[in-house]
Amino acid sequence: MTLTDVAQRCGLSASTVSRALSDPDKVSAATRERVQRAAREMGYIPNRVARSLSMGRTGTIGLIVPDIANPFFPPIIKAVQQRCAGKDLSVLLADTNEHSADELDRARTMSKQVDGLIMVSPRSPDRRVGEIAALGPTVFVNRHVPEAPSVLIESPDGMRQAVEHLTALGHRRIAYLAGPRRSWSNQQRRTAVAAACAERDAELVEFGPFEPQVQAGVRAADLLHGTGITAVIAYDDLIALGVMARMSERGLRIGVDVSVVGIDDSPLSGVAYPTLTSIHVPCAEAGTAAVDLLLDVLDEVTAEDDPAPLVELETHLVIRGSTGSAPTG
Repeated sequence: MTLTDVAQRCGLSASTVSRALSDPDKVSAATRERVQRAAREMGYIPNRVARSLSMGRTGTIGLIVPDIANPFFPPIIKAVQQRCAGKDLSVLLADTNEHSADELDRARTMSKQVDGLIMVSPRSPDRRVGEIAALGPTVFVNRHVPEAPSVLIESPDGMRQAVEHLTALGHRRIAYLAGPRRSWSNQQRRTAVAAACAERDAELVEFGPFEPQVQAGVRAADLLHGTGITAVIAYDDLIALGVMARMSERGLRIGVDVSVVGIDDSPLSGVAYPTLTSIHVPCAEAGTAAVDLLLDVLDEVTAEDDPAPLVELETHLVIRGSTGSAPTG
């Protein structure tokens, strides 16, 4: 059974039938349903390999992340895989283990095997990121690269909401626990929290940088001891959870003696005790948007002289048990 057979059955061109099966969003709902019903009835199974070869493509997307064990990245990975599966594409995944020096080499190797790359939160300096973008069709997530399509999930709204929440509870001395020095998102978060503290007339004290690990939060908690700080905003949930664990060991009551805010709103934030107030980052939406941007590039939807597409996703605060009124006395 061939694509031509399905086209003849439907009275449509082979190209229309191909679009209805491989990229159904590009045809009307009635046409899509008509073609898919005919394909099912006739037992037609698309040959992805043959179609990819005819288009000069591999049918595979490359996805590179800094650390697959960090709860921030699995929702992005899952969303990319799900979106690609719906487009009949495969995903080749690589983890650089937070070694920024490996990103360019990994991208060079993978670019020879895939149609395009999705780079999530690359840690490399701008020069190397530019080299990665020059390898071929590439979309960057959580890093703004002017010459390439980017998906940004670092809106300052979530940071502002966190500071407003803490100051409304009476906290006047707030700590920010910085993430990796090479992290673009850390720079954005630092800038946003500093601006929000200035607006609310709160003192901001910065500690770090720290790696996004629970143990780093444990070390940070020891640095905070005796500083008079009553509220903490951590670079991510892992660091925040480490702070909570260590402060609890010291006999401090989280949400009473000290308030803690994380970033990511990972699944761990809802099962910690007390539950962790965190800034929700739309990771799944970012993964889906990245695939769509990359497919637009591959399908030449965007002209070469058009500015690089940019998708910005908003963040917001999710209040839980780890924050409360500032202690008095």
